[in-house]
Amino acid sequence: MKIILSVEPVRFPLTGIGRYTYELAKELRLSDQVDDLKFFSGSRFLPALPSAVGESNKIHGIKRAMQKSALVLEGYRLVMPYLRQRSLRDSKEYLYHSPNYYLPPFTGRSVATFHDLSPFTMAHCHAPKLVRYLQKELKATLVRADALITDSEYTRKELADYFAWPIERIYTVPLASSGEFHPRIPEVLRDTLVRHGLKVGGYSLFVGTIEPRKNIETLLDAYSRLPEAVRSRWPLILTGYHGWQNDAINARLETARREGWAHYLGFVPSEDLPLLFAGARLFTFPSLYEGFGLPVLEAMSSGVPVVCSNSSSLPEVAGDAALMCEPMDVDALTAHLLQGLEDESWRNQAIERGLLHAAKFTWERCAHETIQVYRKVLQG
Repeated sequence: MKIILSVEPVRFPLTGIGRYTYELAKELRLSDQVDDLKFFSGSRFLPALPSAVGESNKIHGIKRAMQKSALVLEGYRLVMPYLRQRSLRDSKEYLYHSPNYYLPPFTGRSVATFHDLSPFTMAHCHAPKLVRYLQKELKATLVRADALITDSEYTRKELADYFAWPIERIYTVPLASSGEFHPRIPEVLRDTLVRHGLKVGGYSLFVGTIEPRKNIETLLDAYSRLPEAVRSRWPLILTGYHGWQNDAINARLETARREGWAHYLGFVPSEDLPLLFAGARLFTFPSLYEGFGLPVLEAMSSGVPVVCSNSSSLPEVAGDAALMCEPMDVDALTAHLLQGLEDESWRNQAIERGLLHAAKFTWERCAHETIQVYRKVLQG
């Protein structure tokens, strides 16, 4: 089996798609079912798997600037497929896998992973220029792909229904939390948490891009209704990439910061993130829409109780280990937050259930099931 894996998502900021790509690449390298594995990024093959970059660089800055220009984005969209096609022209005996939606023109078999349909179903949560780019590219992928992979059964059905794509050619392959996410003793956590102004077990945590789809304003509404003593003892800490359409969110965060019960850390280094998870009293994730919701699994793997919404794919990820409610139900969310912070009996049960549930999801399993998709495609 000869595979070309696009590793372009392995870059700053290392979001969930970048982490998925990186972990899948590592597992594919170890598989005895893959005879030849090549890594592709941009329009060229790479000599090795890139590292999971933890800080910004010049390339990231250039890409951010490009995304602000509709003309530049459209030029990039038109030119890059042909540059990639040219580099891939002698590789038709390989199967090409894009873990991030986009498939270039390719004469061999190809597979793409669709993580969610937000550019279509929640277009208002993205920058308009980027939405136009994504919609055109994703529709091109649907024409080129021999098969599709989704992270959840929810997205598999949504994808088939929305585009009338044959559901038998869409495969659900769940993600996993990485080995860095596990329970840790306070002594291991202390130095990192102090650097961020935190105490072990002294805060609730939200991890995700600061954008409307994550429903952060509802989270702030719910948290503001907790008793002042509870907010003071366990302030809400947020970390993640700064995202888009977040002026209103930032204004609310600033008010909460001045009142002393919430703080945004920005995008923390990737090596700090597992320790922030493990040191939290509670993980909160009331997202409106997720293709998978990897932070929920990372929190459970870290031995931290979870309160999240029951939207989209999150029930698949959370199982019976989390408190869930409708994403816009502020009263229910407030009640769940209070229980998650103060109810020791529930907390102990949630930690135990979460660890058992998260253990079912592994990157080894993800790679194995992905390889089975490759095999089915190659066998026609």
